[in-house]
Amino acid sequence: MFELSGFFGVLLLVLDIWAIISIVGSTASTGSKVLWVLLVVLLPLVGFLIWFVAGPRSANANV
Repeated sequence: MFELSGFFGVLLLVLDIWAIISIVGSTASTGSKVLWVLLVVLLPLVGFLIWFVAGPRSANANV
């Protein structure tokens, strides 16, 4: 099985936390937020990549 450790593991953890904070702060419905958070938590690398491409952004991410 594929395993990330060391620096890349910590980096993935930080990116996943950033994604979860962004999801919770988004204007998406509660059900949608729950599904996105579950995806990121259960599949950290794949879930983050899918969220990065197609997920909801936080309400203040107008940059």
